[in-house]
Amino acid sequence: MPDDATNAPEYSVSELAFALKKTVEQTYGRVRVRGELGRVTIAKSGHCYADIKDDKAVINSIMWAGVVNRLPMRPEEGMEVICEGKMSTYPGRSNYQLIIDRMEPAGEGALMALLEKRKKMLAAEGLFDEAGKKDLPFIPQTIGVVTSPTGAVIRDILHRIEDRFPAHVILWPVLVQGDRAAEQIAYAINGFNKMSGNPAPGEPRRPDVLIVGRGGGSLEDLWCFNEEIVARAAAKSDIPLISAVGHETDWTILDYVADYRAPTPTGAAEVAVPVRADLLETTSDYERRLRRALTRSTEQARLTLSAAKLPRPDSLLRPLEQRFDAARLPRAQSLLERPMQKLSVLDARMPALSVLTRPLSDKASALASRLSPALRNLTARRADALSSVSARLSPRRIAADQTRLSERLDAAGKSGARAMARRLEVLQSGRDRAAGLLEAYSYQGVLQRGFALVRDEDGKVVRDGSALNSAQAVSLTFKEGVTRKAVIDGDPDDMPPPAVPPPSEPKTKPKKATAKTPSTPQLGLF
Repeated sequence: MPDDATNAPEYSVSELAFALKKTVEQTYGRVRVRGELGRVTIAKSGHCYADIKDDKAVINSIMWAGVVNRLPMRPEEGMEVICEGKMSTYPGRSNYQLIIDRMEPAGEGALMALLEKRKKMLAAEGLFDEAGKKDLPFIPQTIGVVTSPTGAVIRDILHRIEDRFPAHVILWPVLVQGDRAAEQIAYAINGFNKMSGNPAPGEPRRPDVLIVGRGGGSLEDLWCFNEEIVARAAAKSDIPLISAVGHETDWTILDYVADYRAPTPTGAAEVAVPVRADLLETTSDYERRLRRALTRSTEQARLTLSAAKLPRPDSLLRPLEQRFDAARLPRAQSLLERPMQKLSVLDARMPALSVLTRPLSDKASALASRLSPALRNLTARRADALSSVSARLSPRRIAADQTRLSERLDAAGKSGARAMARRLEVLQSGRDRAAGLLEAYSYQGVLQRGFALVRDEDGKVVRDGSALNSAQAVSLTFKEGVTRKAVIDGDPDDMPPPAVPPPSEPKTKPKKATAKTPSTPQLGLF
């Protein structure tokens, strides 16, 4: 067995680290530490990592996001604080740390030291200069208020404004205590400045003055108005800003940056608007004083004018008027007489108007007498030309109608084609009926019934037998279309009977010659 062998137990790294963690947490369950904040880091998650130090040692610490949101002030480097929490270790880095669940300033001395330090920094940047202060409007139409909606401050401001000079008030509700209060106050100031001075219908109008305030409290309660973000937002504001934080003895950095510092919120309302009754009384007093001043000035001028003993204006003007009448009137009459004489001479020389217009009237009458026949002739020629053009255009119109009809038929499609086919069938049937009637009334039908067509030597149809002479040659055409020639000769009683069809076929029998019928020549076939 080696000489340096030992019976000490063997630990792994994790076992030893967690054993130390357990020992520290059991030994120091809950501690209260006073020191100065060194490095302060607030992560995106909201957790705060800080170093608590004095002149000999440093302890790492951490505050969870929930604890940070409940703090009355924002942790900053150099601030002296008193922290409460429990000790623990972080095995991942082999260090011990204080998990803080409560933090408060180490007395007003530390806060006052931080306040003085911040005041010097902002004053060096010029945020407190009087040259940058803006004048408050005398009678604002709209007042913006940045405060808590549930406190007594807003009620005091509204009542005071209503009593003095009613105006439109816009409230921007914010927290006025706690770590998140400073951010909300700065956001409200910037939000009022972004509003439009000429808003659209239904939108709020940009305030003419801002009041930022809250009631009284301790230095820790009013610390949000000492934050740098609030001071810079107030200095950047284009709207005049009134600070009304706490009581008259309470001073914050906002009071130094604001354009006007009111001792109380009620005092801020009194500064923002004048007293309407006092304003009316002052205006009435100015009116009375102005009237008295004008009356005195007028009376003094009247007395001065009377003391001067000046002549009356009419006494100065009458001699001048008399001189004018005596000097100007005869001359004016003489000036008018000469033009009147010239006008009379010209009037006598001028001929009568009827004499001047008579030649023109005669010429117009002659032109009218010549114009009437010419117009009638022109009208007649135009009418004849129009008739001839219409006659010539009639075939063109017919052709144009046929063309348009053909185009319409082509565009009609299948339905038009069927309609045209039906129309053609109707026309064809009408044509067939007309052809049948024409055939029934033609001489061919008569020939079919046993008659013959007689023509003379000239080829003319013989309609009456008395027109034929003896020994005259004629031609006969029968139903078969056979033409034969014959010579008229002898008495008709000696003629052979005509060749007729059997009695049952013809519908009508040929008439026999009567005694009254003159003797006709006998036809001889050859």
